[in-house]
Amino acid sequence: MLDRTSTLFSHVKGSDGEYVSGGLRDFFLYRDLGIASATHGKVIAHLVKANLPPEEGTGWHRHEADFQIVIMLKGWARFMYEDQVTLVEAGDCVHQRPGIRHFLFDYSPDMEYLEIVSPADFKTVDVEPVCEIPKPTPWV
Repeated sequence: MLDRTSTLFSHVKGSDGEYVSGGLRDFFLYRDLGIASATHGKVIAHLVKANLPPEEGTGWHRHEADFQIVIMLKGWARFMYEDQVTLVEAGDCVHQRPGIRHFLFDYSPDMEYLEIVSPADFKTVDVEPVCEIPKPTPWV
């Protein structure tokens, strides 16, 4: 069978990459999984983990993306999706429909999730608050 795709084979081992700051949020660390490069920017996949306690959260925003999922690997996070509190725990998968207004406001110290988004260079747009945000759980 002929390969008619323009994507590349990619294999990133667990020991290949480090978690680094400098991603979308200062209070998280990110580990690139090489998918943006392999797909020539069609998709990005990265691991995200808690770095600092949740003090202000992400703020209300939406993404200009065609597809986005979050798969919680460890710990938990609480999001506002529109006006609904959503607890996302290890093993859960959330499909964030394009344009949904949301706010990640609380997470455990061991929180780690896989995020997959298309396109890789998706935009984040701040939006007006939808509703009040509950207080985060203090880290002890």
